[in-house]
Amino acid sequence: MVAMTYSIPSMLVFLTSAILVVVGAIGVISFRNPVHSALSLIVTLFGVAVAFIAQSADFLAAMQIIVYAGAIVVLIIFVIMFLGVDRKEDTSVEPFVGQRPFALAGVTITIAGIIYLMASSHFTTGAMSVSSGGAQLATGQANVQQLGTSIFTTYLFSFEATAALLMIAVIGAVVLARRENAQVATEGDVE
Repeated sequence: MVAMTYSIPSMLVFLTSAILVVVGAIGVISFRNPVHSALSLIVTLFGVAVAFIAQSADFLAAMQIIVYAGAIVVLIIFVIMFLGVDRKEDTSVEPFVGQRPFALAGVTITIAGIIYLMASSHFTTGAMSVSSGGAQLATGQANVQQLGTSIFTTYLFSFEATAALLMIAVIGAVVLARRENAQVATEGDVE
């Protein structure tokens, strides 16, 4: 077993990254304005990118900033603006009866699963990665090549499911926005 040593700068970078992620995540769920929540999501994703840089995963950090903080959050903000943030919704009426208990059960199962996975895995934090400095990995493949291989073989289903969920979310937002616009136009014709 190798003893792990920690340096003050690496701990400061890790703590800064952790604070950015936690504060941004709290902002995502606590802000009432969806645009502010999306901007807090950018802070969270930036904190994750800092953690990637601390682990010498520069490619992943760049992809985190370019793809997630850039493209995905811009898409989310576009959908928010498309749906309109200036509308007031009646939150006293629950459109789906039983939605809250179902959501509570889902959150409970998810948190229990995360706690189980954390307890059963041998996850450690703070140590530098084995591929620091751009060195070859144990398999002889480069870091980017191994990442591409794992994305398109081992994690292909997760990768495609994420793309499908993002596409479904955008299509659903467009359908909801058009339906509400059609209802407003119909109500305007009646008057």
